[in-house]
Amino acid sequence: MTGDTIKIEALSAQTVDDHLPELARLLNTCVATGASVSFVLPHEIEDSLAFWTESVRPAVADGKRVLLVAHANGRLAGSVQLDCDTPPNQPHRGEVTKLLVHPDARQQGVARALMYALEDQARMQGRRLLTLDTASDVAEHLYKSLGYQRVGAIPGYARDPIKDRYDATVIMYKAL
Repeated sequence: MTGDTIKIEALSAQTVDDHLPELARLLNTCVATGASVSFVLPHEIEDSLAFWTESVRPAVADGKRVLLVAHANGRLAGSVQLDCDTPPNQPHRGEVTKLLVHPDARQQGVARALMYALEDQARMQGRRLLTLDTASDVAEHLYKSLGYQRVGAIPGYARDPIKDRYDATVIMYKAL
């Protein structure tokens, strides 16, 4: 993938279905390789399909979520979501969720391209503050390099997707 163009696309509720098999495989692979994105093993492909069809697609259809995907080498390399379902006193804020990059596409600019596109989408929607949480030191480094500030860590926040333990999460934000 190095040297290839990464293409970012915002999916509509209808086009989620066009990408459903790829999205399900992406999530399933990321969970199987230890991504802390709310799921634990065993995590079957049916679990991934249900997530995209029952949680993400309706939120995209309702305008409460933006789903971006990255294509490289003719395949889906990653995705990220902007959750805009905020309370009435927070119309200026959005939450970055489920940054997923296929293991074969990591360290090749996919996450960075997705985050730049997500920030552009947030600005277009009048969102001036982004928040996120992350369990990974690698991801925290990426977010810091993009200008996100670390607020702090919450110990024992989420179960590790593979091991029987509870890991901390780091809370971060960025003013756009």
